[in-house]
Amino acid sequence: MYKIGEFSRLAKTTVKTLRYYEREGLLKPAFVDESLYRYYTAKQLLELGRIVNLRQMGFSIEEIKQVFAGADFRDMLSARKTEIENQLAEYGYQLSKVNYALEELSMKYEPVVKQLPECIMYYKEGVIDSIADASAFITGSGEECLALNPGIKCVEPDYCFVNYLDKEYRESNVKLRYCQAVTEAGVESKTIKFKKLESVKAVCIYHKGSYETLGEAYGFIMNYLEENGYEAAEYPRECYIDGIWNKEDPADWLTEIQVPIK
Repeated sequence: MYKIGEFSRLAKTTVKTLRYYEREGLLKPAFVDESLYRYYTAKQLLELGRIVNLRQMGFSIEEIKQVFAGADFRDMLSARKTEIENQLAEYGYQLSKVNYALEELSMKYEPVVKQLPECIMYYKEGVIDSIADASAFITGSGEECLALNPGIKCVEPDYCFVNYLDKEYRESNVKLRYCQAVTEAGVESKTIKFKKLESVKAVCIYHKGSYETLGEAYGFIMNYLEENGYEAAEYPRECYIDGIWNKEDPADWLTEIQVPIK
């Protein structure tokens, strides 16, 4: 089981939102101890992912309750699609979410257990205003390391990832660590550091789509770990393969989530 803060971090949903869903009867904690600490299971990550996805499509809390009560989900999606088409200028974003849902109802993740290689990384930790600033942080980290180490080279094939370090999901003042594999260690500064990562086994999945839907992927992979007797050994690694820098449509963005396991 996961405490509410850890659950919120994995689900990329604020604690405030989780408490709101609890009050509405959509997602109640699996267990509340004598000190009123709330605990959730990995399976509830999947339930939360569905709630978040429906909310992003523009469904109200009452409509989500209807879905959970057994209303025809496909009929409701189609009705929402027609409503958005009639107000395209105002609801263009929500229309894309419904189209994506209609096309991807049968989407499946395929988890792979693989050995991540030993490597030397440079890394930088910091706090950004929001997730939207992660790209600038990553680019700035590379420029800062290169200024200290003009001859430094990345490994081939390239390997880099981001760890999100907050104990719960945050929409602002987000703490993160960016890591990039290089051929050898170099000169450090107060912010640029080097370390050796040992080879580790990890459960990995690919997620195609915008970063706003990554909570669904985390729900799947953490549930897979629990059902197969694995335990996360480190922070999950987000490896951005395709994104805004080379794909205009968020539906084409590709992210690999790697969870090192014990």
